[in-house]
Amino acid sequence: MATRVPLRFKFLILLLLGVLTVTITTVVIVRQAVDNQLRAEIFGDLRNSLLTFRAFQREREVMFSRSAGLLADLPTVKALMTTDDVKTIQDASDATWRLSGSDLLALADPAGKIMAIHTKVKEVTLAEIQDAFTRSIRLPANQQWWFLAGHLYEVFFQPIYFGPSDENRLLGVVAIGYEINERSARQVSQIAGSQVTFLYGDTVVASTIDPVRLPDFVRAFREPAASEDPSTRDIQLGPERYLASTVELAPSFRPGVYLTVIKSYDMLSARFQRLYRTLAALGMLALLGQSLLAFVTFRRYTRPLDKLVEGVRALGRGDFGYPLDMRGRDELAEVTASFTRMRDDLQQTQRQLLESEKLATIGRMASSISHDLRHQLTPVVANAEFLAERKLDPEQSEELYQELRDAVGRMTELIDSLLEFGKTRERLSPTYGSVKETMQQAMRSVQRHPSVHKVDITLTCKGNSDGWFDAKRLERVFFNLLLNASQAAPSDAGKVDVGIQERPGGVEITIQDNGVGIPEHLVAKIFEPFVSFGKENGTGLGLTIVKKLMSEHGGTIELMDSSPGHTMFRLWLPLGAGPETGGGDDGSAIASETTFSST
Repeated sequence: MATRVPLRFKFLILLLLGVLTVTITTVVIVRQAVDNQLRAEIFGDLRNSLLTFRAFQREREVMFSRSAGLLADLPTVKALMTTDDVKTIQDASDATWRLSGSDLLALADPAGKIMAIHTKVKEVTLAEIQDAFTRSIRLPANQQWWFLAGHLYEVFFQPIYFGPSDENRLLGVVAIGYEINERSARQVSQIAGSQVTFLYGDTVVASTIDPVRLPDFVRAFREPAASEDPSTRDIQLGPERYLASTVELAPSFRPGVYLTVIKSYDMLSARFQRLYRTLAALGMLALLGQSLLAFVTFRRYTRPLDKLVEGVRALGRGDFGYPLDMRGRDELAEVTASFTRMRDDLQQTQRQLLESEKLATIGRMASSISHDLRHQLTPVVANAEFLAERKLDPEQSEELYQELRDAVGRMTELIDSLLEFGKTRERLSPTYGSVKETMQQAMRSVQRHPSVHKVDITLTCKGNSDGWFDAKRLERVFFNLLLNASQAAPSDAGKVDVGIQERPGGVEITIQDNGVGIPEHLVAKIFEPFVSFGKENGTGLGLTIVKKLMSEHGGTIELMDSSPGHTMFRLWLPLGAGPETGGGDDGSAIASETTFSST
């Protein structure tokens, strides 16, 4: 049986689920709103940082371009370029390079041939600078990017003229470059207020990011951006999340020079963890408060409902006097009052039905008895009139006497059935005996019954069938079942098979006939009183008495098959032990198989 859950607990669970859902939803919505606002603020800061850097970069480019122009106008530089001697220009320009404060200085003749180079990085070769200079001199812009020996330079060009520039007497070209290195990255980081990284293509040139996390940064940078704006993205560096914004410093230069600015999202969002915990704590407090208030409220209003439920259960058990609380003016009090009125009406109706059923039962019994007695009294009266005649010979008198005796016997059997049906449950008188012998006695009685003709009754017994039972009442059980089976069997080839099988604690008995079977509409009520089928003089009490007697023995009876030719009843009879059984000296513990046939 399933465990009943009180209604107030169901309401309480629903309420708590509602409060919990609202709390979780509130926390999720607040967290999402804070997350969106935080992301917007971070991306705004990153864009402002990039705008600040662009302004700073433009000022630097103007300053560097002017520095290149000043160098090109120096008389010493113009004098050196007029010598057209590589060694002289290389040696004499060293002081000029140190004066410029640049990281790279290159002087070339009007044809683009490098006449002198000065750089702080020893790995840079003349051939690399010559190749870069040759490519850059063809471009119209006076500002280019050089990537030499793993170092990135922002280079500015300025022509060197002999005399005024409008006379266009070109002596050569000066190029000064400023390296983008770790120092540059730290300066930009201070300006932007964020961590920065310079990239040439997808190669990191300079960065303020922890070197351990640089591989994660490069891997994230190579992946396509998940956001609609490719200049902004989320990246994961180790266990920490960052928001990044990227700007291309030289759109026309390939493979491209990029500046990426990143800020830690986790570090900034950690400030709101306290807010989330506060909201969760408030939700839990609200949950507990609602639980306590709801429990008290539900208990107050569902207690009368529990009382009403107990009243319904009591009514189901037949108790019409269970007290109910009808105080109050709410709907529950109204329902309780309606239930009380319904219960009283139901009790009154039940009494009327019982009285009607009693009268109907008495009427059915009287009708059955009067019909059966009248059916038997008719031959009694007729044969009595025949016996009153004095001209009958002894043989005729004997025949009439036997008919009178059979009719009286059937009336006696009817009266015995009525008496057995009307008895209340009586105490059994068990004696130690054999179920097989009791069955054989019932078979002999059935064979002597005038309504049974040419029916073969076969008994098969397997195992021990001795025990304690009321032999007289059990014989009545067997007699009724065997008589029904014999009367239902065909008159020319009737057959009844009886089986007794030893089982743990008792015996199992089966009785099967080859009669016409039991109609399907009667199967469910064959053990009810006055239900009869196929017999001219049946009272309809035989199976009812059988079930009653088997119940008194603690046994059962059930219809196993009701099809034509295979009607079978199965009985279970427990055989209790008694003090007279002794140790089984009568051989009852020895299994045996016996077949008894009576025709």
